[in-house]
Amino acid sequence: DGLLEFGAAEDSGGGTVGYHDFSAMNVGGEQKQTGEGNGNQSKFRAAPGEGSGGAGIGGRAGTNGSGAAAPKNLQSAAQRNVMVMDGEDGSGATHCAGCSGAFGFSRNKHKCRSCGSFFCAKCSAQKRVLPGHGSAPVRVCDVCFHRVGARENGADPSGDDGAASGAAIYFADEATVRRRARHIAAMEALNRVYKAKIKPVESAFKFSSFYASELHDGDFLSRPMVLLIGQYSVGKTSFIKYLLERDFPGQRIGPEPTTDRFLAVTQGRVERVVPGNAAAVDKARAFSSLTKFGTAFLNRFEVSELSSPILDAITLVDTPGILSGEKQRVERGYEFEEVVSWFAERSDRILVLFDAHKLDISDELKRTLEVLKGHEDKVRVVLNKADLVDAQQLMRIYGALMWSLGKVVRSPEVMRVYLGSFWDKPLSPLGAANAELFNAEKQDLLADLRGLPRNAAVRKVNELVKRARLAKVHALLINHLRNKMPYLWGSKSKQKQLSGRLEEEFAKVQKAHNLAPGDFPNIDKFRAALGAHSLSDFPKLSSRLIDVMDGGLTRDIPKLLMQVRDDAGSAGDADPIATAAVAASEATDGGA
Repeated sequence: DGLLEFGAAEDSGGGTVGYHDFSAMNVGGEQKQTGEGNGNQSKFRAAPGEGSGGAGIGGRAGTNGSGAAAPKNLQSAAQRNVMVMDGEDGSGATHCAGCSGAFGFSRNKHKCRSCGSFFCAKCSAQKRVLPGHGSAPVRVCDVCFHRVGARENGADPSGDDGAASGAAIYFADEATVRRRARHIAAMEALNRVYKAKIKPVESAFKFSSFYASELHDGDFLSRPMVLLIGQYSVGKTSFIKYLLERDFPGQRIGPEPTTDRFLAVTQGRVERVVPGNAAAVDKARAFSSLTKFGTAFLNRFEVSELSSPILDAITLVDTPGILSGEKQRVERGYEFEEVVSWFAERSDRILVLFDAHKLDISDELKRTLEVLKGHEDKVRVVLNKADLVDAQQLMRIYGALMWSLGKVVRSPEVMRVYLGSFWDKPLSPLGAANAELFNAEKQDLLADLRGLPRNAAVRKVNELVKRARLAKVHALLINHLRNKMPYLWGSKSKQKQLSGRLEEEFAKVQKAHNLAPGDFPNIDKFRAALGAHSLSDFPKLSSRLIDVMDGGLTRDIPKLLMQVRDDAGSAGDADPIATAAVAASEATDGGA
């Protein structure tokens, strides 16, 4: 199956010597074995740069032994072997990239011809025909096998239907195309780490029923997501229209509470609105795990597709306006805070919008801001419609806003607040004196959004590391509590007793395994989720599972993170969001 899989090595002449990899050729009408050697062991020599297969007896690779060119079919075989040998020789790969098993006498090393990583035979038992590797199927890992199959069936891993649409601006730059390809490759590698080394722990100990739902391919390959939150009529939908510089399917704008549903605005070939139930069953999208919120929510969720340069770089998510009172909380039919928490976990930026004339924080907005705890680094505040007040009033409104947020957001850091009027209308004469301030704030906000795609890979790696650390703590907690359960009877009473003293049990696990307190989950939420399960039903924690996960965290992810950082800092990369958006926004200022 290739030199690298059977111990290829360089000899003193600069060529490559390998075993068990030889071909047959016709010489004078007689079938002969190519290569060197005798007996059961066949040894061949590949001259550097000329291929490795199809060497004639006593000749160099690519010839028939007398110096003449080898037959065409043997040259193609030689070319395939050269491709196999390109890149790393695998000497630095000590563990399987799939199951983390150590390579040795009983576990051979095999190279995936698609991603280039090294796997054991069990994790790379499939074969597929790949471009650049001839017409014969070559070995690929399990993840690449299914990914290549999805592409052959017409699925686009980026989730944009393969449309060119806004590519005239965003994808026209060659550096941007290369960066997008590197980003997809990095996310596919991250997906392999998750499926092989983190997901088994999550599945064994029901991680998704305690915390976040299981990750799918669309969660890794989706574009950076920007979540907009705010009370009704603060300008969330107008803000999206302002960025897109056009109307979009499904928009509802008015002074009354018009947006009554979650609306994800994404890149698409044609303008259309995809209902939530249809979008949730599409694994190529990042919304497949929304099915856990039920039909009541999916009926209030839509995906708006259109062609726009900015949507080539980011996805915008509009949310229902938050109202005051108990009625709207009870009659939604779904848990609004839980849905916001789901989007917040997967978002790269969270914009909380306020109206300069409505600074009160209702009960539901307070609960919504509280579920953003743990995502403070993503949150930015936008004080919209600031042109409707003069400079003195704006100063007082800004102070009142910071005072209100300080009572809700428990963070020692000061939240970044952007001031301005984010819609397609000229500035009000009352706020014209602050035009220079508003323009500077707008440029800062656009610069922040422009930087999201460049750092998206780093953020996804960071989120997966946080998730893996939580999954490890969760497994250790469940295993600790399970070991305290009786063997025969009294399980219910014992579990109730353990649930009542979780603080003590958390401290024991932390001390026993030297864990950081910040890696532990919220005790109240853990207790509530634990009530739906029986500790006796969980399996005993295998040290192998933890070792595999630790191997991914200590070997695979740091290596991937270094690669991602090098790509993010490479020179010549174009700005992710098209310059047309900035130019148009400046034109709007000029008109004002």
